[in-house]
Amino acid sequence: ASNALKLQSKWFKQILVKARHTKFGIDHHFGQITNYQDFSEAVPVRDYEALRPYIDLVVQGQQDILWPGLPKYFAKTSGTTSGVKYIPISHDSISNHFNTARDALFNYLTHANDFSSFSGKMIFFGGSPQLDNKNGILTGRLSGIVNHEVPSWLQSNRLPSFTTNCIEDWEDKLDAIIAETLNQNLSLIGGIPPWVQMFYERLLDKTGKKTVSEIFPTYSVYVHGGVNYSPYQSTLHELVGKKIWEVETYPASEGFFAYQNRPDDPGLLLNINSGIFFEFIPTDEIFNERPTRISLKDVEPGINYAILINNNAGLWGYNIGDTVEFTSIVPYKIRVTGRIKHFISAFGEHVISKEVDDAMREVCQATNTKIIEFSVAPRVNTLDGSPPYHEWFVEFEQIPENLDKFAAQIDALMCSKNIYYKDLIDGRILQPLQMNVLRKGAFQEYMKSIGKLGAQNKVPRLKNDRSMADALGKYVI
Repeated sequence: ASNALKLQSKWFKQILVKARHTKFGIDHHFGQITNYQDFSEAVPVRDYEALRPYIDLVVQGQQDILWPGLPKYFAKTSGTTSGVKYIPISHDSISNHFNTARDALFNYLTHANDFSSFSGKMIFFGGSPQLDNKNGILTGRLSGIVNHEVPSWLQSNRLPSFTTNCIEDWEDKLDAIIAETLNQNLSLIGGIPPWVQMFYERLLDKTGKKTVSEIFPTYSVYVHGGVNYSPYQSTLHELVGKKIWEVETYPASEGFFAYQNRPDDPGLLLNINSGIFFEFIPTDEIFNERPTRISLKDVEPGINYAILINNNAGLWGYNIGDTVEFTSIVPYKIRVTGRIKHFISAFGEHVISKEVDDAMREVCQATNTKIIEFSVAPRVNTLDGSPPYHEWFVEFEQIPENLDKFAAQIDALMCSKNIYYKDLIDGRILQPLQMNVLRKGAFQEYMKSIGKLGAQNKVPRLKNDRSMADALGKYVI
């Protein structure tokens, strides 16, 4: 943390030198690059689709393409435009994934002065550890791959069993996990909030208990990441029934980027010494032909950036699709603000995930309202010819007494957060948002209907088309 810029410079040089004789390194003149300016001019910003010609060669089994040799694993994910994505994890980069998870826990619990969670069982919700062989490269979900890298000192404490973890159907798997954990001394749980909430609720239904802490008295640490936690927080607190430590992390198939290192600060410490050289682009320039690219030394707090990575698995100038904001630069700490691809701009409003998440969180806190999940899409063509609007689909824990007032409060906040949206509302190009209430379990049923019910899948908060909204229509109360 205290040597961030020096360490970033070290990794910049190391990964360039090691990859200079790869096909990518030769194509982009790595041998002639002497500084960051040279690099940013030689290596364009790419997402998966743009980098795919190189990745396809690696998938075919060709060596020395993006990184020396072949990857140790492919992390298999599903993309919206690319179909199945194969993210390389090299022998050099695998430590980034596991060691960062270790560091996140050790740092946090050291500051909390509480290591009691290591005396009990730990459960991490994730994908199947069964791996396929893709031209000699083991391939599977990242959470499944990590199962194969867990060190011996943690094996005896880990749940669920390998057999249970291999169950593909999420609901069958959840029942098996509950059967295995009910009589265990469970002290730590890791997983994204909607699926952990489902685990809690099914536990309580199965046992007849009122809180999770009655079932697991030693439960003390919840590790989460991947989605905005705030809409779930109050509900999960009630289900647990006592105060526990909550550790936020920022992992992805492409790397483990940041983690909350202390309980008194929600900022996520940027992982600057783990094989990744970071770059940033102001989000209002991300779609420009030549956006401003900066390294860590030039970032400023409070600005929304798209995050790029260059790593020791061979991802170069890689736009992972996330946006972040620095909460501190001494040390460098961030918070995740949304997804670049999760936006609505059907009318030029450029609404991003951070804005809808913050508006929902602030109104829920002010009105003591609890929600389960929500998603937003544009309604371009209205049946009565009235102006278009943003359509919100919300699954409430308890529906507000005055839904119109609740919706109006959110709309007012959206106007305060996004000047383009406000101008469209004021100019009556858009009418205020309209809110649909979905019946309980709607989002789980929807995710199941598209084959994405499971611990590693997340509900998109924003869609710039009607594909999801039209499907959610059948769940509207």
